Amino acid sequence: MSLVVLNAVRAGVVALAFAVPTVAVATWTGSAGERVHDDQAAASAETSGKVPTASASDVGYCSPELKRILRRVLQSCGLIGDEGVRGCQPVQAKSVATMSGSDFNALFRPMKDRGGIIEFDKAKADLSEEDAALIDKIFSDQRGASYFFVVSRASPEGSVERNRELSKQRAEAVMAHLRQTFNDPDLDKEVGLLWLGEEFAQLEQEFCEWRRSGDPAQCKAELINRSAFIAWIDCTL
Repeated sequence: MSLVVLNAVRAGVVALAFAVPTVAVATWTGSAGERVHDDQAAASAETSGKVPTASASDVGYCSPELKRILRRVLQSCGLIGDEGVRGCQPVQAKSVATMSGSDFNALFRPMKDRGGIIEFDKAKADLSEEDAALIDKIFSDQRGASYFFVVSRASPEGSVERNRELSKQRAEAVMAHLRQTFNDPDLDKEVGLLWLGEEFAQLEQEFCEWRRSGDPAQCKAELINRSAFIAWIDCTL
């Protein structure tokens, strides 16, 4: 074998000796990278709620922000404690929510299938047969939920003081109907009342798409704000 050929063979052997560990390291690194990626994907799925949660009582809309607001409402408006149902007035509701009216309403958008809007006549707080039927339908569909919210409003006609009182009367009309209709010993621990008058969180036009007791053929802002929003809250608090 010539000296040139011998030197070429030796160079090839040396190159192969270096290549083998390099390829092995690259293969191991790539495999480890894939494992890290898979672990990160699994962790992301857990934090994003794409895997089953431990609580069967929560549903998709039970965000930490919504739970925080609900706990504040329950504590401030009488459901947590010894006072029973007493409700929250507009000034209290603003401080309880600690957010804008539109952001407050946004929290309740995901509850469309669980809630409804009881529409009252102008300057009235009396329930019609249609109102009572919708209340009964929604309240009867508890599905294991712990809290039932009644959030009443008034449209801007009239004085602030009158509308505050009017929205309170509307919330109390719903509560009185529940007492009369349902033999529920836990009613005072389940129902939370907020009366907002015209001062906070007026409903936007989009809420016309909810179940309503009013005329389905017409809906505008003043109609859906002469109202009481009602819904079971399926969140573990």
